[in-house]
Amino acid sequence: MADTRLLYGANLFANGIRQHYLRYGGKGDPLVLIPGITSPAITWGFVAEALAAHHDVYVLDVRGRGLSSGGADLAYDLDTYAADIRGFIDGLGLRNVVLLGHSMGARIAIRMARHSAEALQRLILVDPPVSGPGRRAYPAKLDWYVDSIRQAQRGMTAEDMRIFCPTWTQEQRQLRAEWLHTCDELATRVTFEKFHTEDIHQDLPHLLVPTRLVVATRGGVIAAEDEKEILQLNPAIEIVHVQDAGHMIPWDNEAGFYEAVLASSSEGA
Repeated sequence: MADTRLLYGANLFANGIRQHYLRYGGKGDPLVLIPGITSPAITWGFVAEALAAHHDVYVLDVRGRGLSSGGADLAYDLDTYAADIRGFIDGLGLRNVVLLGHSMGARIAIRMARHSAEALQRLILVDPPVSGPGRRAYPAKLDWYVDSIRQAQRGMTAEDMRIFCPTWTQEQRQLRAEWLHTCDELATRVTFEKFHTEDIHQDLPHLLVPTRLVVATRGGVIAAEDEKEILQLNPAIEIVHVQDAGHMIPWDNEAGFYEAVLASSSEGA
């Protein structure tokens, strides 16, 4: 088996559901990583391996994804997701936490940090959708998610995944093809809809912990005018850009992603 900083996978009952997570490293301040809308924890393993050189890393299967609880009887709104993260952190007794969220995970982190920042050291928001009521739509299309999930449920190969993720490596496509079927279609649909009906901008002025916004320069998710509005709402937010990267930043520019996440405050551009 290749060298790995993965310590173990485990389950925690918190906020009324089973929350599955992977722990890497075990040393340094805890970093809790919340993936995006159709990203089980294992697909962020290569990122966790790198971050574990600096942090005690916990990567979550968000409800409705991976090995965590899912199904039609669960809620998939921001407040519930945020309560899951609060329950997870409290359940493990974590303190001085770096909370890192990507896309959907960044929106969850924003909502959680607004209401429950006591255990947080800082916040890293990676390319969160800034859609919401009265705002432009999130640039991704729901069909892209649904079609790939349905094909994964039938069984798909890394080559099948190429049509959905053409720039990814064989290994990355293979892992996504293996795990995508664990992403609940209903959870995905509801969350995608709520990208457009739930407002995160109302939360931004209330973020009191140091916050860094990591923006993909060719992701199409956060535009210059969005950055301007975000800074108007909370001038303390630090914005760092990752060049040559789409929305799935570490898949496009892994080194640039780590530099943006790990850089000291006020570094980056």
